[in-house]
Amino acid sequence: MTTSPDTPKTPNIIGVPGSEPSRQESLIEYPSQFPIKVMGQKVDGMVAAITAIAHQFDPAFDATTIELRESKAGNYLGVTITVTATSREQLDELYRTLSTHPMVKVVL
Repeated sequence: MTTSPDTPKTPNIIGVPGSEPSRQESLIEYPSQFPIKVMGQKVDGMVAAITAIAHQFDPAFDATTIELRESKAGNYLGVTITVTATSREQLDELYRTLSTHPMVKVVL
């Protein structure tokens, strides 16, 4: 099927064939400040480990911007880091690295 320049484009709707953005497209403009929430059990060294990973992917990462939130019972800790995202590849690898760390349970 060919389309003419006058044919309206199908909006990007998740789950609708032919409407998803290609793997190369991104809805994020780079560079940008990108928050990531990391959750795990509240243990010594967790924040330091997450900070070290953030520095690997964003050498200018400012650790003073880290936000911490304990669970109601105090057993878990949510750590929000905000990195300067420079590419989709950088973010993908950052998510993979955080997700595979033994202290981390969830990355959002």
